[in-house]
Amino acid sequence: MNQVTKAPIPQDIVVHQQSKVLELVYESNQSYLLPFEFLRVWSPSAEVRGHGPGQETLQTGKREVEIVGVDQVGHYAIKPSFSDGHDSGIFTWDYLYEICQNQEVMWQSYLDKLKAAGLERDSVMTNTVGHSCGH
Repeated sequence: MNQVTKAPIPQDIVVHQQSKVLELVYESNQSYLLPFEFLRVWSPSAEVRGHGPGQETLQTGKREVEIVGVDQVGHYAIKPSFSDGHDSGIFTWDYLYEICQNQEVMWQSYLDKLKAAGLERDSVMTNTVGHSCGH
């Protein structure tokens, strides 16, 4: 018995370079626009999320980041490549749909974390190899 509800798979994925958004269009003709900066700071990669609770690295200085490529990963995900060299985040269909549904709350959470850390969106990232973001 399958107890997990699968998220819908986007029918179309469009990278809009000028407006810096990734557009996801679903079968219901529902469309979502995810800013590149949002995708970069919420990347599901170990570089951003760490390998467990408390190991996250708060991302800053990503306002002007661009998506330079998008690769499909099997039949379950995409892997965008960003202009800052980040390319290890695998965005599953489930995760993409989740962030589409929760974009406003997630963005506010990011802004709140910046404020709590005394940082701004455009703050330069410091070398955090081997360190958490200090929460």
